[in-house]
Amino acid sequence: MSHPRRALVLAGAAVAMALTALPATAGDIPPPDTVVTSPNVSHVLNIPKPAPIADTINTDIAFQDGYAYVGNYGGFSIYDIRNPKKAAAVSSVVCPGGQMDVSVHGNLLFTAVDSSRSDDSCNSTSQSATVKESWEGVRIFDVSDKANPKYIKSVETDCGSHTLTLVPGKGADRHKNVYIYVSSYQPATNFPDCQPPHDKISIIKVPLRNPAAAAVAATPVVFPDGGNETQPGLLLPTTGCHDITAYAEKDIAAGACMGDGVLFDISDRLNPKVTARTTDPNFAFWHSATFSNDAKKVVFTDELGGGGAATCNEATGPTRGANAIYDISNGQFTFKSYFKIPRYQADSENCVAHNGSLIPVKGRDIMVQAWYMGGLSIWDFTDAARPREIGYFDRGPRADGGGGGIWSAYYYNGYIYAADFNEGLDVVNITDRLTNSAKNVRLDRLNTQTQESYRNSGHG
Repeated sequence: MSHPRRALVLAGAAVAMALTALPATAGDIPPPDTVVTSPNVSHVLNIPKPAPIADTINTDIAFQDGYAYVGNYGGFSIYDIRNPKKAAAVSSVVCPGGQMDVSVHGNLLFTAVDSSRSDDSCNSTSQSATVKESWEGVRIFDVSDKANPKYIKSVETDCGSHTLTLVPGKGADRHKNVYIYVSSYQPATNFPDCQPPHDKISIIKVPLRNPAAAAVAATPVVFPDGGNETQPGLLLPTTGCHDITAYAEKDIAAGACMGDGVLFDISDRLNPKVTARTTDPNFAFWHSATFSNDAKKVVFTDELGGGGAATCNEATGPTRGANAIYDISNGQFTFKSYFKIPRYQADSENCVAHNGSLIPVKGRDIMVQAWYMGGLSIWDFTDAARPREIGYFDRGPRADGGGGGIWSAYYYNGYIYAADFNEGLDVVNITDRLTNSAKNVRLDRLNTQTQESYRNSGHG
């Protein structure tokens, strides 16, 4: 069993870092292995990674009916969070295959595998994608028994599944099928199942009454004329999408596609159409997207350095490795501003904009977001031209000099849950006049890449 690093919470105005300006000296960086928070944020609980997957890193989180499903390069774990102050692991499934992006629907858990394996089983080993028989794609589990999930189906997809997005059907189809939009990239001529040009997504149709019949139903091309491949400073040329966020009730989706940001019309679930596209000379890798509740804005993240570099330092500056906020008007993007955490991190800390979700506050656009070793940030982009941080949770540099940090941080039923590479699952609380009303919003399910409006999510 792994153990959390020492968590000395330095709270209160006297020791909180300034929220309005970047710290001027290295002395503002927290001591090694120490938790610091803004005065309005408290650390409720840390749950170390369960023993079976203690040696591999945590990734994404999905929520349903008071349970959290936490992906991990070695498999996934299920946590009972019905009482957040006493949250605990219920089970872990060892089933290796990075990066284990997760979505849940009913009794089904969908997990993404973008790691070429010897076969589709949980006993598989790493095997080169140059071997035709290698497998990567999506695994489906039955999680009706939280203590004993069962693996029921795999679906192979071209170039694997780096991330996945669950999209419900429309109308009568909503109760019959769900669709999984699979994002993958980096083809190669010597990969039999990942040939260039890729520039597409895979769509898996899952019959809810017979999930074992799940299969790839469409492979729409996102960039028929090629994506952004020549911009200086790109981490990788566009060969597909990294992640897609669907807002199904509005029939739109936002694609973070390596060198491009795109807007889709998904009114035909199997035939998404690109309706807008943009690039940004300051973006190295379009990583993920989050719509405002009214879908009049979208936040894109830039994973400068691929998540392994120290980019939250003075040398990198405030406009790279950041978020970009766009208005959406007349179906097109209009850039408004950048947002980056206003706290320098040490040069030993990998830090960049990563996964987050809206905090459901009526009339405001507030988000919680992971920044790897920059911790998590709570920030307000109601004024898209002037976003500002309103709270944070952070750990100091690791005493052993290693990397890690928070992969994903999401708000669910009154608390923030953060999946840390090494430390496990953190439960965090914010008490602030700007966010307190969100505690009254209850969701049965939260897959952050499957946005639902507050009024239509079964909230109480």
